Amino acid sequence: MLLQSFHHHRPRSLDEALELMDRHGEDAAYYAGGTELLLAMKARVLRYDNLIDLKRLDELRGVQATASEVVIGALSSHLALAGDPIIRSTLPTYAQLSDNIANIRVRAQGTLGGNLCFAEPHADPPTMLSALGASLRLQGRAGERLIAMQDFISGEFTTQRAPDEILCEIRVPRPAAGSRFAYRSFGHLERPAVSVAVGYLPREASHSYKIFAGALTSTPVELSGLTERLLGIDPTELSDAVTPHVEEAVGALHTEGDLLGSADYKRHLAGVMLRRACADIVGARPELQS
Repeated sequence: MLLQSFHHHRPRSLDEALELMDRHGEDAAYYAGGTELLLAMKARVLRYDNLIDLKRLDELRGVQATASEVVIGALSSHLALAGDPIIRSTLPTYAQLSDNIANIRVRAQGTLGGNLCFAEPHADPPTMLSALGASLRLQGRAGERLIAMQDFISGEFTTQRAPDEILCEIRVPRPAAGSRFAYRSFGHLERPAVSVAVGYLPREASHSYKIFAGALTSTPVELSGLTERLLGIDPTELSDAVTPHVEEAVGALHTEGDLLGSADYKRHLAGVMLRRACADIVGARPELQS
């Protein structure tokens, strides 16, 4: 199905992009890679008379590292992130995730910011970025604000981004020495039916973990009850320690069946992916992990 006609705007600055959204309001949408938006418009799921193309905003592209965080421009493509030397050295698990998103066309054209703002429930980045403790910087006419990744997606194709705001940066705290991260997913048609991200976070007084499951509902879900049970467990013992609790942890998850599987099937997959991700943590070399 062909796209319906629309006006294509190509601002050269963030202020110009924000002004265009002010002018056109509900008849406009920001457009980055377009791998999700254009498909939805072709299918007549979405309709906009104006697309505001952000591709010329080079200030929203690239990766920088500070002493405390890695800052990712929202217009960075998945392919660029997979090969970026900063991402590969500080967040190698995320680099690997980026290298396996969908297909080469989507990786080359699709942007991380566009992926997060579209909020398709079966997407890889939100689950991993939640486990990494990422936050997002949004810019609107009224100013800027930061919001935690795990709070950003509020429902299926719905986020906390206001219509006039642009997602500018994804900020990921630099993992502490000895941290370990793992990501596992099982998918159909280039999208995960279920994904699990596990992070081991060394603390001065104890060992702690972050665990998120994705694609079970419209938003990534934190397995906080399970992480409480694992508090103090050495990462080399994680596989044995988590096994007795997997069935209870995934059984308690609110899960919605969809075209990629029933609720029971997805809970089963979540358990399998959880065990595998924990095994990856056990076998990981901390100095090579994000």
